[in-house]
Amino acid sequence: MKLLYTLCFAFLFTVTYSQATNDYLERIRDNEVALTAFFSQMPKGGDLHHHFSGSIYAEPLLQQAITADFYLNIETMDVLKDKPVNGNWEKFSTLKNNGTLEVYKQKIMQKWSVKDYNYVDYPSDKLFFESFMKFEPAIQGNFGSGLLELKNRAISENVSYIETQLSTIPTDMNTDDLTKFNFRLRKLALLKDEKAIIKSLDSVYNSLLKKDAISYAKDFNINFVSRLHKDLKIDDSRFTMRYQNFVLRFMEPVDLFKNLVIAFISADTSPLMAGVNIVSPEDGETSMKDYWLHMMMFKYCHSKYPNVKYTMHAGELTLGLVQPEELTWHIGAAVHTAGANRIGHGVDMAYEKDAYDLLRYMAKKSIPIEINLVSNEFILKVKGSRHPLTLYKEFGVPIVISTDDAGILRTNMTEQYVLLAKRYKDISYNDIKKFVYNSINYSFIKEASVKKQLLKDLDNRFKKFEAIFPLN
Repeated sequence: MKLLYTLCFAFLFTVTYSQATNDYLERIRDNEVALTAFFSQMPKGGDLHHHFSGSIYAEPLLQQAITADFYLNIETMDVLKDKPVNGNWEKFSTLKNNGTLEVYKQKIMQKWSVKDYNYVDYPSDKLFFESFMKFEPAIQGNFGSGLLELKNRAISENVSYIETQLSTIPTDMNTDDLTKFNFRLRKLALLKDEKAIIKSLDSVYNSLLKKDAISYAKDFNINFVSRLHKDLKIDDSRFTMRYQNFVLRFMEPVDLFKNLVIAFISADTSPLMAGVNIVSPEDGETSMKDYWLHMMMFKYCHSKYPNVKYTMHAGELTLGLVQPEELTWHIGAAVHTAGANRIGHGVDMAYEKDAYDLLRYMAKKSIPIEINLVSNEFILKVKGSRHPLTLYKEFGVPIVISTDDAGILRTNMTEQYVLLAKRYKDISYNDIKKFVYNSINYSFIKEASVKKQLLKDLDNRFKKFEAIFPLN
């Protein structure tokens, strides 16, 4: 009887404080600075849609390039360790000596991120996607400092878990003997001949195994990810990180499939490798041409490695970016054909054929949607009532809030929640709290004990947070 009384009291205490927190949030809905203070202190669980390279802020990347005395293309703001034959390149030391370094620093910041962007001079989506390759050489060899930057920033804003897309898996495997399958696979994809595609993928897969695909995955897991993770002491009582492998949409079919197979092997054989993803602009020529074929490749790899989870960038499109008919099937194909466990972006859901059935299916199968508000606004110009967030909520699709590329976008997790609360007044504090718990419950963490501990930690964090707000 005493235990029952204690449990009832604890429940009423929790509900009361949660209601007080909800009441306070409702009072500050239109006050952005108050919302920022509120969400800065609120526990935010995990960031599940997270690109490592796009999440590092430009300032430390630039400083690394200057310290290493890289070459800067003074026209495009690309950096390279070694001077190429063509182009107008200068060493950072030269720029410093002739007094122009500060001028170029400002130009670099504007090309490596959205800093000072005026929405006039250059297409926002082009600036975003071009930025990665401009600063990418500065990331090589500096993964450790980048991971620590992300960890420390997460801890400072009450994010307890990140599931980041760290790096592609290096491979020098020769696949020249398999290039004939590029034409064959694309031809079969046009015919939607699934049986013949599976047969061709079988041939390529068996050849990849003979070329020792497993060794590339093993080397990446042990000598890169595990070593970094352990040496940097990434996991501790305040923070946890896991890693997604990813492949690039713009590659030729055989090369993409090779990388996908190795990515699945990697994710299947290491507890640190949480899952697999596919990236690059969805509206790119090759991305659009091979989209369904890519879904078939994921379906095939799932048949070989059924325990590997995968989330997919799907529906990161909007009217005007592609032809209208191309908006009607990408999310559906990712869900039904590829069998994705989560969907990233999903912005064009309203245009999907049989959108209501798809939404009901995602809700029934608990396939979450990764919502990236700042990213969708900057890249696609989709925000407010144009964003399908409320559509997903109406149909009961699990929602997680994430940052995408906080460094390039010069944002953080707190700002995502500020925009969420300010723009969508019908989303309550309890809804927001559920989204936070979703970010742990729907993470791809393999170790049950780790997920359980993160949820327990989240309970404690919310108790402390909600105790801040006075009872009325």
